[in-house]
Amino acid sequence: MFSKFVLNTAFLFFVLTAFAQTDTGEKINTKLVKVSNKIYMLQGNGGNIGLSFGNDGVFMIDDQFAEDIEEIQKQIKKMSDKPVRFLVNTHFHGDHTGGNAAMAQTGAVIFSQENVRKRLQGMIQRDTKKIPEEALPVVTFSEDLTFHYNGEKIYVFHVHNAHTDGDAMVYFTSSNVLHTGDVFFNGKYPFIDIENGGSLKGSIEALGKARLIINEDTKIIPGHGNLGTYKDLQKTENMLSVVYKRVYANYLNKKTEDEVAKMTDITKEYDAEGYGTGFISTEAFLRMIYKSVAGERKSIENNAEKNKQAREKVEKMMKEQEHKKKN
Repeated sequence: MFSKFVLNTAFLFFVLTAFAQTDTGEKINTKLVKVSNKIYMLQGNGGNIGLSFGNDGVFMIDDQFAEDIEEIQKQIKKMSDKPVRFLVNTHFHGDHTGGNAAMAQTGAVIFSQENVRKRLQGMIQRDTKKIPEEALPVVTFSEDLTFHYNGEKIYVFHVHNAHTDGDAMVYFTSSNVLHTGDVFFNGKYPFIDIENGGSLKGSIEALGKARLIINEDTKIIPGHGNLGTYKDLQKTENMLSVVYKRVYANYLNKKTEDEVAKMTDITKEYDAEGYGTGFISTEAFLRMIYKSVAGERKSIENNAEKNKQAREKVEKMMKEQEHKKKN
């Protein structure tokens, strides 16, 4: 069921790319949003792009789909005639890395958490015709990375098993701007890629980690959605925590995935605010949460079973020893 959902996800991304056109047949223009004096958010068909403009050149976060990269480059040229020197991928999904090969050809150096490169390598090996080798990040990191560029310190840090297993957030310390990648969908239910290392618990922890680094004045570029605030991020963190607890309780009460997916009371207050009207529907979201809880519980239940077997083995040995002493 979930594999089918992932395929449908990929198909939807393809449809958005293929048919995002005006009545004249021209592609819909991307939208540049000023975040601070140096930082801009570029919105288009894929995930939100972060851009830092300055004397050193252009620092870029994500690059949407391959089909859109020409329009994206035009938008960047409107702001600066300097090259994109560094490109950071927040994770491996195609709506954030599709333009990698084209950007590499312009001389941009691509950075990512090490699992992003591994995931992209796997995709290239499965289908060499669709993704060129140039799309691979050439510099990877395990936990964090720091750039000193355009007059400020740019802190890139890994958040574990959140949206995927290779998520990175990027914090512009002087500008006080955070790019979260897809760990944060502003005002909508997020997609958690469980099959590629993502988890609900990791997503909640990642948002908590982000809040420890930023402050209430920080402007936040989400993976999808409009420019956000500290309160927006906190609201999503709280929403995930509440829904997690409710689904967890139903799982313990032996409710099935299909039963939980139909329990609209679990998300009622968030649905009323439009969270389920985005890319991820309420039902798809509840199914993801259920699978994440089931995976977590499986590990706990397996350990409990192992402990039980160990205790039984010890008790059996003790009884055998007592029996030998008596005889």
